Amino acid sequence: MLFKQLLAFRPSRLDLIFACKTFVAGMLALFVSFELDLINPMWSIGTVMIIANPYSGMVSSKCVYRLIGTLAGAMIALLLTPHFINTPWLFTVVLSLWVGFALYISLLDRTPRSYVFMLAGYSTAMIVYNAITYMDTYNIFDIALARVLEISVGVISTAVVSATFFPVHVGAMIKQRVNKTLNDLESTFEKLVMIQESPDSYTQVLSVITRDASDIHALAVHLAYEKGELKGMTKPLQEMLHQVSLVVANLVALSQRVKQLEQMQLTSLSPHLNVIRQDALAFLKQERTLTAMDLQGLPNRFEQDFAELILMATPEQQIVLAALKMDVRHFITNILAVKLLWQQIQQGNKEIPAEITAMTTKYPSLHRDHGIAIRGGISAVLITFIVTAAWILSGWKAGFMMAQMGAITACILTALDNPVPVLRIFIWGSIVSAGLVFVYAFGIFPHITAFWQLALVLFPVFLVAVTMMANQMLMPIGMVLGINTMMGLNLHNKYTIDAVSYLDSSFAMILGVLVSLIVIDLVRAVSPDTSATRILALHYQAMRQAINLSYGSDFKIHLRSMLDRVGVLNTKMVQNPEIKTSIQNALIESSSIIDLVRLQEISQKLPQFDDLQYAVKLLQQQLAEYFQSQEAQLSLNHFPIQIVQQIEVLQGIAEQIEDRQLRQRLLISLNNICKSIGHISTEQKYSEMYGLGVSHG
Repeated sequence: MLFKQLLAFRPSRLDLIFACKTFVAGMLALFVSFELDLINPMWSIGTVMIIANPYSGMVSSKCVYRLIGTLAGAMIALLLTPHFINTPWLFTVVLSLWVGFALYISLLDRTPRSYVFMLAGYSTAMIVYNAITYMDTYNIFDIALARVLEISVGVISTAVVSATFFPVHVGAMIKQRVNKTLNDLESTFEKLVMIQESPDSYTQVLSVITRDASDIHALAVHLAYEKGELKGMTKPLQEMLHQVSLVVANLVALSQRVKQLEQMQLTSLSPHLNVIRQDALAFLKQERTLTAMDLQGLPNRFEQDFAELILMATPEQQIVLAALKMDVRHFITNILAVKLLWQQIQQGNKEIPAEITAMTTKYPSLHRDHGIAIRGGISAVLITFIVTAAWILSGWKAGFMMAQMGAITACILTALDNPVPVLRIFIWGSIVSAGLVFVYAFGIFPHITAFWQLALVLFPVFLVAVTMMANQMLMPIGMVLGINTMMGLNLHNKYTIDAVSYLDSSFAMILGVLVSLIVIDLVRAVSPDTSATRILALHYQAMRQAINLSYGSDFKIHLRSMLDRVGVLNTKMVQNPEIKTSIQNALIESSSIIDLVRLQEISQKLPQFDDLQYAVKLLQQQLAEYFQSQEAQLSLNHFPIQIVQQIEVLQGIAEQIEDRQLRQRLLISLNNICKSIGHISTEQKYSEMYGLGVSHG
């Protein structure tokens, strides 16, 4: 498969421009490092390869984060080394724990800022390893300072070239993706409000939208580091994406109500629904500058059209249509809020209107997988300890290279569910890189006498490696070839290399990656199915927490985190069809937590109904137990019969409520809980369904 992709690879014009820019930055960094006579110029050119990216904003942010991480790593190395240098085993333990802890923190932060923590961890190890190796020549301060200078030269060279020559701004890409998301939301609504079309597939479309929103949320961080479109609009853009999550919840709820109407075979309602759909879309597509006063606006005939539609239905059907009306109204309001924020963002206005409940917090309530972070941290601790211990016990001169590669590869790929396949590519790429290093070191470099000649012979490696890095499927191969080759050449002003040191360092690098592969395979690696199952358990934990929430900013933040979790779930390459169904159901269930909140609010507004208070509390207790059982062991069953019976009891109590609006809202919430959380189809009677043991709807 990978071989076919290599054969089919054809770099585009933009890929070639990106490769040429990276080459210029690399040569600039190498030249400055030679002029400053730095200890390891290879780190300057290696840094250029590591942070290379086609988008100038991403390059600039990664430059800043890499520099901060390197400074932090240098400071930790300076703090630890004098106290532990004479106790190597204790030093090994402390160093391993630091690398693991830094990686754990990094894995919890799902923004580009995570790079700072990860780099602080393995930079400490690299500075310490080099200080020990060259302690007869340099002291720890010289090594740490040189490391910071080498990284700084690479960072500055990359940032200058990226921002000066043919800059490509991330803001333009974000703008394109946001516009696509808004169009997808409106087109999904257009297709949903039609009984003739099955709404089942639209939950998949909406799942993709939640995934895209999560991606844009992370990309928005880079806007503060470029001068293009949307500069400085990170926080407003992220707030707009929080509001998009509410629109997604509206559309999922809509899909469930339309599905119910379809099961009721109400084809006669189709013309009326089409009129409502057309009026809503015409209202939303008006070319106008929105203000906060427009957020409560509705199409002129909205109330009248739904009133006529509801008059044609039976009492049971009226409940579904009333729920549909509520969902359409909320969709219109929320999509207007998103459009208002987007208009303001494009105008450079950072203020959030008071009419929109802001969900942005200092530490956004998005999904964080502590389990994976802990396993990643433990694997990093074990790898760092093993490679360092092997170096100490063997006394191998090139062992520091093994230790460095082990610490680096323990960290850089652990965000993946299963880093092992990429680590295998890393090993094969390291072998190919070792071959390239041999050709350059013993066949080409003896004939090089000037810097321009060096640049000329290195250009083909840059061109091939960086154009591969621009391709998502071939990026691991490109990075390994480029970075390992540049690092393996170990370029200096006075270049010398012999066969023994070449073989030692090449073997050490491969051995370090091999140790990482084995430990990560045993400790850290999980299949996408296992990872998805774990996240689904967190989903049901969040469902249980939603039972006692009240409507407001806390509820919206909780819903945002749940939909973000669904977006993460949809990035998993799941194979098990039952888990795929559960992921799709998770989106539907998340959209219905508003009904759990409404249930409690309605009971609080009717304290005189003792039967209602008791029945609601009993249902909440049963739901909590159900979610807890789902959390412990994922199942594809319907609500248990006790919950269905309790919902029927509440439906009976609702008929006794005199307040028409509260009665209708209670019946709507009970209907939505039963259909969207319990996954019980309208076309089946409860007794028949449970008697026949029907599978998950």
